Amino acid sequence: MNSLLIAGTDTDAGKTVLTSALAAYWQMYFPDRSLGIMKLMQTGTGDRELYTRLFALDQSPEELNPLHFDAPLAPPIAAELEGRRIELEKVWTALQSLSERKDFVLVEALGGLGSPVTRELTVADIARDWRLRGVLVVPVRLGAIGQAVANLALARHTGFKLRGIVLNCVKAYSEQEIADLAPVDLIQSLTQIPVLGILRHLDDPTDLAKLAKVASDLDLERLLPGVNLVAQTSK
Repeated sequence: MNSLLIAGTDTDAGKTVLTSALAAYWQMYFPDRSLGIMKLMQTGTGDRELYTRLFALDQSPEELNPLHFDAPLAPPIAAELEGRRIELEKVWTALQSLSERKDFVLVEALGGLGSPVTRELTVADIARDWRLRGVLVVPVRLGAIGQAVANLALARHTGFKLRGIVLNCVKAYSEQEIADLAPVDLIQSLTQIPVLGILRHLDDPTDLAKLAKVASDLDLERLLPGVNLVAQTSK
């Protein structure tokens, strides 16, 4: 598919920030090309409301978020509380429809790669079954190295293909603190996949100009294949 699945090591890893940054960059430099955003499924409030507020999206609410549950819990539990089931076919149909109409689609996952989507399947399982290519967001903090290694092991075990890792600064760190908490060379050596850049901390993660700027520091050629060189000449 013409899409990128933005997965994380856990809840609050920085999936929404990366999705917003890439969307802001796209809309700034490719206004004549169509972009879709999808939150595969959401429990509670947050991402779909944010994307609706930040971006002018020519897509239906169902395409933005095909499946929603009120309780901010793991989807199988939230669904059972409402007496509903996880309708994966509904999510898949919406993703196919959006991909057919858009030049590119940013797909935000939920939780971490090991988070349950149903009682039998995790995010990594769904990504593999739907043949999505993705990026793993790893938050810069103590334990980042272990999280990266564990999630990459899960991705390989399930067969989910990752284009690389993006490190997300959950707060304002110095260069030395980043190097101590999430050393790029060590993470790359242990996981054997590239680190595609570092998302710098933003005091206001809704500032579209600043979001586009932090996105420009990433390896966009791998994140947005086939569009980076055009964008770079437009700056």
